This record gives sequence, C-alpha cells and structure tokens, in this order.
Amino acid sequence: MKKVKIGVFGAGRGFALCESASFFPEAELVAVCDAYEPLLERIKEFSKEKGLNVTCYTNFDDFIKHDMDAVVLANFATEHAPFAVRCLDAGMHVLSENVPCETMAQAVELCEAVERTGLVYAYAENCCYMKEPFEMWKKMKKGELGNMIYAEGEYIHDCAECWPELTRGEPDHWRNLMYATFYATHSAGPLINMSQSRPKSVVAFETNGYPQNYKYALPHGGNAGLEIITLEDGTVIHNVHGGLKREPAGNHWRVYCEGGYMQSSFLDRAGEAGPVYSEYKEFEDEATLGRWKRYIPKRGYCDELADTTGHGGSDFFVIYFFVKKIMGEPEGEWSIDVYTALDMFFPGLLGWRSVLNGNTPVEIPNFRNPEEREPYRNDHACVTPKVAGDQLLPSTTIKHPEVSPEVYKKAQELFEAGLNSNGDDSKRRQERIDEMTEAFKKSFGKNNVDE
Repeated sequence: MKKVKIGVFGAGRGFALCESASFFPEAELVAVCDAYEPLLERIKEFSKEKGLNVTCYTNFDDFIKHDMDAVVLANFATEHAPFAVRCLDAGMHVLSENVPCETMAQAVELCEAVERTGLVYAYAENCCYMKEPFEMWKKMKKGELGNMIYAEGEYIHDCAECWPELTRGEPDHWRNLMYATFYATHSAGPLINMSQSRPKSVVAFETNGYPQNYKYALPHGGNAGLEIITLEDGTVIHNVHGGLKREPAGNHWRVYCEGGYMQSSFLDRAGEAGPVYSEYKEFEDEATLGRWKRYIPKRGYCDELADTTGHGGSDFFVIYFFVKKIMGEPEGEWSIDVYTALDMFFPGLLGWRSVLNGNTPVEIPNFRNPEEREPYRNDHACVTPKVAGDQLLPSTTIKHPEVSPEVYKKAQELFEAGLNSNGDDSKRRQERIDEMTEAFKKSFGKNNVDE
C-alpha cells in the first residue's frame, strides 16, 4: 500500500498533528519545519521514540523540496494562505490550520490555486470533529430534525495565562495585533457545517474589556467578538468568542430546527469537561410534544484511538479525513473544503468591517462563484502593516492605554524560562487545569448518561 507522505510546517501547534499523523498506516510523517529550533528538538525526540524517519528543517524553502505528498500548515494563523498556495503549486495537498487566510485578496488566490491544481485542500477546524458537534453535524446531514432556524455558538478562551508562550514577547506578533472578531471559526464553523447553507451577511460587535489584571498580555487581547450571521436559507446564528473570564475555557453550541433542538454540553478545550452528552428534542405526531435523549455520542471512526489525541480526539480526525480525501475513500466526505473554510472565516473577517462601520450589516460573497471574487482581488485590508500597506485597519475601536516595552520584555523572559503569566511551568499549569476541570464537573452534579 502506497502511503501518503506528510510534512508539517510549524512544530508548536503542529506537534499534536504530528502525533496524530503517526497513527495512520496509510500515512507517513516525513518532514517538519520550524524556525524555532527548540521545537524541532521535541520533534526529534518524538521521532526517535516512535521509530520514525523525520527530517527537520528551519527554512521553508528547503522543506518544500522534500519528497512529500501533502503538507499540514500549522504556522502563524495569519500566514496560512500564502504557504498553502506555494504547496499546492508545488504539487502537494494541503491541510490548513485556523484560519484559512488573512485577507480577501488571499482568499481569491487560495481558491484559484485549489481550482488550478485540482489537489485536495482541507480545513482543520478541529471543533467540527469534537464528539458532540460532529454528532449534531451527522444528524443535520441526515435531515433528522429538518432545517435549522436559529443557532448559537460560543468559544471562550482567556489567553492571559499563556500569552508569553503564545506571543514570545514579540510586539508585532499576530496575536498582539488580532482584532476581536478574527477567531470566529471555532464557534461559528460547526454551526455553518451543520446548516448545509452558507453565510449571506454579518453584523458584528466588539466588547469592551480592558483586562487590568493582565500583566503580560496586550490590553485589547481580552476583548471578545460577537457576530449575528444570516445564512442564505434564512437561518440566524448568534456567535460569541474571545478572551472573556471563564475557566476552564470551552465551547458550546445550540441548534433550533423545524423538528427539534440539539445542544452540546459546555466542553473544555480538550473536549472532556462534563457533563459530556448530546441532547436533542424529537417531536412525535403531536406538534407540541417531544422527547429528550442524553448520551455520549460516538463518531463511528476509530473512536478509541482518536480519544488518545488532543482536543477531545478532534486532532486525530482533521488528519484522518484529510488522508481519506486524498485516497478517494468515502470517509473523505467529512473533510472541509476551501469554500466551506471561507464560509466559516468570512463572518469574522468581514465582521470586523461591520464593527468599524458602526455595526452595520456587511454582505458575504460566495467564493464558489468566480464573479463574486473579482471585487476582492486587490483587497488587502487587514491589521498587519506589511500585508495591508495603505489599506491598514485598526485592531480595536476602543481606546486602551499604550503597552510599555517592559511588558513585552517580561513576556519574553517568561517564555524563555518556560513559564506562563502566573509563573507556572507546564506541569503545574496542567495540574491547575485538571483541578479546575474536576471542580467544573462536580458543579453540575451527577448525570444519568446513556452510552
């Protein structure tokens, strides 16, 4: 059997995807690239432990010359599209982490590269593959509850604690420039998938949240984004995400349909905080009567193996369905294509324009239609100066105090020492997360859950 040879660009977030790729008999991890060499040392140790022959690179130009069939992009979130285009043009399939692009112009280039090459592009929105949203997606795809009418998505993650690790104390790091609606796909993505429709317009808002107790985070890093998304079929989605104060961090989805209701529990970022169940309401013959069912869903594909990987097993499935798509196998239908990836991202990207325009509605184009792309071919508007040029947008609408150089310096020192904002090392941080998660579970009491 010919194996799919996979390379990973970005050894930070990419490490979890390297672990997942190593599980597949149909795939072979062959190369990893990252400019930060300590991360590559971890990859080398992992490769030795697993008996893998993985070549490490610090330069992408060298990495892309390696003999590979596919590349997993786990580099900086704002830089995926340019590298995706390079990989596709070099003859490699692409799995892109969050988010698919930074600008509308990049979205045009990405679509055209996928169409030009005919290669597989998949979007690694891992929340779509957590047990509960995946179960909800399957039910909507089967039409069990009829059309979606209204839905709510929520992804809350206060990153103050891990800001030194995330930004390394770099003032111009993309997370230090990130606007409130940027990271919308964790909460909106699964709902857009379930709907089987696409976004038509968005009205968005930025919360005010100067985090006075953040010692080493950018002040507006605590702001949250909120979008009201209208789909082509009339469905309305309420989506909220960002650095609000809540521990453990987590996700939640609610879906109201013509024939019933579904909701997930509030999952922690590992997909494990309880109670873990899906619940939905199916109407009987009487229009006002229904029944509830609570259970732990199974995805139906390698569940036990997947549960050993990150984000509640979803890190496994972004690779699994990508490989199946490349191989032309039926399971590949669950792989998220480039157009759906942009459907998930545009509400956040164009939502920021809604915020800057006084929370007015902004139309969302359908990039499946080439004529709808054309107005955006030279649209480089974003918050990154070197990308936007004279189309530069502000990162926030709210006046915040300037961040002193000392803040960035301290964050850099903590990063180099392997500590977070609280002065904890990774082991102590995980212990505290486990403690919070257990307390969170107990706060709900015992639940009767059917397997």
